[in-house]
This record gives sequence, structure tokens and C-alpha cells, in this order.
Amino acid sequence: MYRSHTCGELRLTDENKIVKLSGWVQKIRNLGGMTFIDLRDRYGITQLVLDVESRKDLSTQARQLGREYVIQVTGKVAERSNKNSKMGTGDIEILVDEFVLLNPSDLPPFTIEDETDGGDELRMKYRYLDLRRNPVRRNLELRHKLGFEVRNYLNKQNFIETETPVLIKSTPEGARDFIVPSRMNPGEFYALPQSPQVFKQLLMVAGFDRYFQIVKCFRDEDLRADRQPEFTQIDCEMAFVEQQDILSTFEGMTKHLFKTIKNVDFDFDFIQMTFDEALKNYGSDKPDLRFDMKFVEMKEMLGQTDFVVFDDAEYVGGICAEGCAGYTRKDLDKLTDFVRKPQIGAQGLVYVKCNTDGTFKSSVDKFFDEAKLAKWAEAFGAKPGDLLLVLAGPTDKTRKALCELRLEMGNRMGYRDKNKFAPLWVVDFPLLEWDEKTNRFHAMHHPFTSPKKEDLALLETEPGKVRANAYDLVINGVEIGGGSIRIHNDELQHKMFQLLGFTEQDAESQFGFLMNAFKYGAPPHGGVAFGFDRLTSLFAGIDSIRDVIAFPKNNAGRDVMIDSPSPVAEDQLDELNIELKKAK
Repeated sequence: MYRSHTCGELRLTDENKIVKLSGWVQKIRNLGGMTFIDLRDRYGITQLVLDVESRKDLSTQARQLGREYVIQVTGKVAERSNKNSKMGTGDIEILVDEFVLLNPSDLPPFTIEDETDGGDELRMKYRYLDLRRNPVRRNLELRHKLGFEVRNYLNKQNFIETETPVLIKSTPEGARDFIVPSRMNPGEFYALPQSPQVFKQLLMVAGFDRYFQIVKCFRDEDLRADRQPEFTQIDCEMAFVEQQDILSTFEGMTKHLFKTIKNVDFDFDFIQMTFDEALKNYGSDKPDLRFDMKFVEMKEMLGQTDFVVFDDAEYVGGICAEGCAGYTRKDLDKLTDFVRKPQIGAQGLVYVKCNTDGTFKSSVDKFFDEAKLAKWAEAFGAKPGDLLLVLAGPTDKTRKALCELRLEMGNRMGYRDKNKFAPLWVVDFPLLEWDEKTNRFHAMHHPFTSPKKEDLALLETEPGKVRANAYDLVINGVEIGGGSIRIHNDELQHKMFQLLGFTEQDAESQFGFLMNAFKYGAPPHGGVAFGFDRLTSLFAGIDSIRDVIAFPKNNAGRDVMIDSPSPVAEDQLDELNIELKKAK
């Protein structure tokens, strides 16, 4: 055997044992007649001691070593004289008697340390080395534990883990599909699934009333920190349920994961906030509730003023930043520059300082006297020492900008603690949203989402006002999961396709198999999908999902380690009857 123990296992209780360890050389320290080696494996680090003064054979071998060499040693466990409390094995060391070099190593392109000197692209190129670092390894161990506990919880709830196909039919509604050519069917293509949506609905028709899988999904879309072209979902579906049944089941799963993994108890029911309420109070359908700072809408309160910025605006609203009246002009100028960034798009920022002496200092003093500013402060619930920040403009755009300003202030004021968690359900989403470019409605979630029963009559007259039986789980301003109660009869599903601009031929071509299945006794059903990568990154306290995925892509969708995507041989293209166009 290569080892009797791991490098993180031995303690003082093992003193005088003869042990065998294998691992990678982390550090070497030559101190006269003694050489000290830190030996590392996945489980920890153990200090080795080589008496090179009396063992010349060990001295020769030790001089050959470098970082990341793979070695095997046999020796006796001894108590360390200079103990290291920062290491689990810091009370012991191994007095080496036998030494075997298993494999040498080139000099790594970056240091294999918690705080490395390697940049993102370099670490991505040598990801197998990056995975040796403790922070990245811990993230993948966390991912494993989460997956295990998801399965444990859902198994106890009588869910059946069922695999669904990876090569499926392209149904281009939503993000772009990844397309796979079929050699055996020239000119025809598979698609990689954006989700197992239609298959999990078919499983409900089949009588599998509780399904789940931890499944790979694929979307050909522009990337950012929380997106990858291939990602993982905890995908679930239930039959004979209403919305509250699903919320209760998966609120239970969320509480189970936080308790078992983070030892965090949620001894309360999650807030259920409507989509309209979320936009009105926070400017986002995924509000961060770790802090309050709700929007205060001012347009009606202001009436007609002599300040054209407010008078011409469709929306005027603001937030109260507690205790920030001491912000300097430089601080406020930085905030103004922040809201004027192109990606935020506000024209400017109005501020009111509620001074501790009861007076007010404002950027609009010439338009609003102290009495009017005092009414503002009252409307905001502001106290002496607080700062009011106000934006004006088109409603949707201004709310979004005010949302970004609120989050920025939350960061500055230390409210967005990664060890604090504020979960909620956002419910009652619109069923449809109008697209000016295509001049038609699109499904806000997907075409199989059911409308609320009380809004069914509006499908004919005002479809834009119809609410969906849809819901998202949001934690700390991040959408962790979402789902809906599905349409389960073909008549309503055909109506939905008509509203979305599908012709009868399009609907039949893309979803005829599902419509046909609905004719054979489809039960009421609904489901939810959790972003497994996002959930893991939330638990890990990091913003990017890349570091919770073993082999991620970069922001251009490339795997720089294996250099993919890459060209394929001409004979492969010929077999697939594919001819490439010249790039424009």
C-alpha cells in the first residue's frame, strides 16, 4: 500500500506508531543536519523530519526534491518540540526512516497556496493544479456535501431520482440551444437540454408523482460571474400539488441544507412577497432583505414643483441611509458618478442631509425650503444623522437604478454580510411580458407555466395583466431557484401557444409529443429547479460560480485548459454532411 494514514489524520495519540504517508511536497526547509518537509494531500499537511546528518542516503534524496514532487515515506510518529496550532497535525511530526520518490514535478506556474500568485486565466489553464489549493478543494467538498444532503432530504420525501435524455429536440424558446449534428440522420440535429422541463412533465403524466435529478443543463448565452454554458440544476417536479405544497416542500429542503451544512436554523416561515411588491419596494424581483432601506415613492407627495427634473419625471423615489449624514461632498460626488454609470443609467442624484441639529442640507436647497425637506424626512422615517438619496426618471429604469444604489449603500454600510442569510419567496409573477422588438408576448418563465385561475378571463382581454402560478426562491439578492405550477390540459396549453405567437404547425412541430401526452390523463403538477452552482457559491460565500465547478469555462465560454471549443477534422465534417461558411 502507498499509505497507512492520510496527511491530515495523525495526532499525539498516534505517537511511536510506524506509519506510511504519500503526498505532494508543499515546502522544504534545510536547517543544517536536519531537513523538514511539509507533505500535503487532500486531507491536510504533516511535517516530515529527515536526519540528513546521520542518514546520507536520505540527504541525497532530499536534495533532489522540489515543490509538488510526489513522495512516499515511512517513519515513526513523534511529538513536535515547536508545535503549530494552526495545523490539525501540528502536535506531531514523522521521523523518516524510508523515502521513495514516486514522481518528480516541473516547477508549477503559480504557487499552490491558499493565497496564490496565479491570475484567473493562468489558474484556469492549469486547473488541475488550482484544484490542489485548499479554498478550491473546500468548495468542491462543500458541493459534494450539498448534493448528498439534497438526495438525503428528497429521498425521505419519496422523490425518485430519474435521468432524462441529454440529446433532445431543439425548442428555441428562451436562450439559444447548443446544437449537435446527427451522423445517422443527415441534415438533422439534436439539442442539448436547457432544462429537463418537458421530460419531467411527461414523468408526471407517467405517474411518477415525485421526481428529481441533479442534472447538467446547457444554454448558449453570454456569460458572467454567475453563468456558465453548462451548469447544474436540482430539478424537481410533483403531481397532485398546488403552489403552497411546493413552497413548503422546498422551503423544508432549504432549511435542511442550511442546518446540516451551515448549522443555521431558520425557525420561521419564509416571507412570501409578490412580484409587484418587490419592484415597488426594492426595484428588483430578487431583493436583498439582509437590510431594509425600502424605496419611498415621492411623486404624489411632491405634486407640482418648480424643479423640472421632478416635474418631468414619471417616477421620483429614494432611500434613507441611516447615519450617513456625515458624507462629504467627495463621498456624494462618488455616489453621483456611480448612478451615472452607463449600466445604471441615472441622470443624476439628489441628496438631503438630515443634520444632527435638526437642520437640513440639500443639493436642491434653492427649490425646496427646510419645511418641505422636513416633510420629506418624515415620509422617509428619517432621523437626525440620516441621509436621503433620491432619483427621478422613467419608472422601470429609475427603480432599477435605485436598486443598484440601495445595494451599493448596503455594501458601504456593511449590511451585506455573507454569513447572514435572508430567504424569501417571490410570487405572482406576470405570466407574459411584451417584447417591443418582436412585437409579441413572451413567456416570463416558459410556455408551460399556468395562469392563476382568478386571472383566466384576462387571457382574452388583457393578457399582459395575467399573473402566473410562478415563484422564485431568493436568498441575499440571488435567485437560488424558481418554478411554477404547470398547464396540464391541452386546451389551455394551445391557448398559451397562440398568445406567444406560435402557429398550429410550430406548436405541433416543437411540442406535439407533450400535447399528445396531455390527452391521456395528465395530473395537476408543478415543480421547481434550484441552481446548484449558485446554491453552492452562496454557501461558500463567493460571488462567482466558477470556483465551485471542477472544470469551468472562462467568460468567453472557452475551456483554456483543454483548448475547447476547437476545430474538427475535415473528414468528421464530411461524415456529418456539414460545410463551414467562411467567417464574415
